[in-house]
Amino acid sequence: VQFPSPVIDFARNSGRVKSVKLLKSPIKITITHGFSMTFLNAAFLSASAVKIDTPAALERIAEELDNRPQPPVKLLVSMGTCGIAAGTTPVLKAIYQEIAERRLENAIEVSEVGCMGLCYAEPVVMFVERSTGRRVIYGEVTPQQVPAILAAGIDGVAPGTRTLERNWYYPEFEEPAPGELQARIVLRNTGRLNPEKIDEYIAAGGYRALAKALTTMTSQEVIDLISASGLRGRGGGGFPTGRKWQFAADQKSEEKFIICNADEGDPGAFMDRAVLEGDPHTVLEAMAIGGYAIGAHTGVIYIRAEYPLAVKRLDIAISQAKERGLLGKNIFGSGFDFNIEIKFGAGAFVCGEETALIHSIEGKRGEPTVKPPFPAVEGLWKKPSVVNNVETYACIGAIVRKGAEWFRSIGTAGSPGTKVFALAGKISKVGLAEVPMGTTLRQIIYEIGDGIKNGRKFKAVQTGGPSGGCITAANLDLPIDYEALKKIGSMMGSGGMIVMDEDDCMVNIAKFFLEFTLDESCGKCTPCRIGNRRMYEMLDEITSGRGTVETIEKLKMLSATIKDTALCGLGQTAPNPVLSTLANFEEEYLAHVRESRCPAGVCAKLIHFEISDKCVGCGLCLHHCPVNCITGERRARHVIDQSRCIKCGVCFQTCRFHAVEKH
Repeated sequence: VQFPSPVIDFARNSGRVKSVKLLKSPIKITITHGFSMTFLNAAFLSASAVKIDTPAALERIAEELDNRPQPPVKLLVSMGTCGIAAGTTPVLKAIYQEIAERRLENAIEVSEVGCMGLCYAEPVVMFVERSTGRRVIYGEVTPQQVPAILAAGIDGVAPGTRTLERNWYYPEFEEPAPGELQARIVLRNTGRLNPEKIDEYIAAGGYRALAKALTTMTSQEVIDLISASGLRGRGGGGFPTGRKWQFAADQKSEEKFIICNADEGDPGAFMDRAVLEGDPHTVLEAMAIGGYAIGAHTGVIYIRAEYPLAVKRLDIAISQAKERGLLGKNIFGSGFDFNIEIKFGAGAFVCGEETALIHSIEGKRGEPTVKPPFPAVEGLWKKPSVVNNVETYACIGAIVRKGAEWFRSIGTAGSPGTKVFALAGKISKVGLAEVPMGTTLRQIIYEIGDGIKNGRKFKAVQTGGPSGGCITAANLDLPIDYEALKKIGSMMGSGGMIVMDEDDCMVNIAKFFLEFTLDESCGKCTPCRIGNRRMYEMLDEITSGRGTVETIEKLKMLSATIKDTALCGLGQTAPNPVLSTLANFEEEYLAHVRESRCPAGVCAKLIHFEISDKCVGCGLCLHHCPVNCITGERRARHVIDQSRCIKCGVCFQTCRFHAVEKH
């Protein structure tokens, strides 16, 4: 593409370049008439694609990018995995086509961003007025709605569309805004910036924390800052991050490693994926800071291969950072070298445990080992290694830029900062929420998540994934932090929250999570390999009506034994769902074994369906029954053959007259 001469002259007059070329871009730019804002922006981005060798150069480029002429309105299009799966790609295509046809290039800039956290309403697009921050958010957008949406713009609402309420705000602030529950530290750029354009990250303050650490702080000062902030590992254990970094820094070794655990395996958890897809440079910058702090020159991101979009955007981000000199040799002229490589995992849940993860990187079986020695002393290739998860790293840059006291001002004394939760299950608004530590479950579920679907009654929420426990309505007002959850038999975990309503059987829920950990066990130690299988068999007996009170007592005893004797955290916490459901819902267990009854009507072998006198003989249940066990004449009451019924519940779900009863 040949740029018009005014654009070339403008770039040359900046005094920083002699020529301008259009860089490779996923967006096709078509020149329709001599000069427009789009081409001017492209010239700026091309002009800034040079090595950044000093903090002053970073500031100069950030200022130029921030001050360049831009369209007054930015249109954010959610292009995370959830959005793409919901159909955002054809919506995006329609947006580009409509902008070209209406010649709106100077009025609207389209930005393909990561997940905005509004997963329940995908596909999502959001207008943002640059001068005021005013916005309009549309959910469940279709390509057919795009012309009306662009016609309405920032000043109106398109007819026949769904606009979203103010339960999520544009992430301008890294602390709670007045009247808002949420804060944006980890997700400060996710859903706001194009993750495939490093210039947007730089313009938003990106890599300034790295520049500050490398040029104004010693390695020990960086560690002291992280320690003073009180940041705890967000992967589940809550171990103080600064202390872990100090252990590694104290080791005398010429080779050390910084490792990012991106092997997100909890059912219902998608926080790390959202960060990697929407803001990969935040993680790269933090890993470089960590490398400088402990004396490591190599970083490894261990990510599951089932995250192809996150892998793609990490690859792009690493290449861009190297091209700008923000990774590689002599970063910011400090003499510090740092490179990052990606290692794929095969989706083994046990590889979320740090020693199993390290073995997998080395090409061995993903099995944990007894600690000590801890990885900070003897980790990858027997060298000192720090392993933190994605969310932990996403906090580092903000702490370095804004200080330990600022971070401690958010959250609780023992658990400073924010926590990202993935809301899933029977909640009305599935998505991501980032809240200060100490926010109550009631606020998260009812104010951010908008309560339980279909007006059903809340029953429990599982936090911490398969390693966590069920929290009941009695603890909805409990301030959420590491210690509070431990006291009630649960744990923070990585941040998955699976919400359950009155139609869920807690015995069956415990069985579901135990089946998951049983499948994911590496099998190295007997308590986990054999003990969890025996526990699963006992739960299967209970849900099948073959259990006894003695079965429940054996379940309690075996759970305690496994917690005390399993090798790693996976095995030690595997009984948690069983123990927490027994503690809070023992009456459901007793109903299964004493009355052969599932109170929630979930366990198929303990329920049966009958058709009542309300039946009008419409035949809907008869036609949908997969085993043809329903008979009856039209306009006459139908009958279920109990000997052939497989308890699938299709008749119960399809009957419009509530004539099918579940017992």
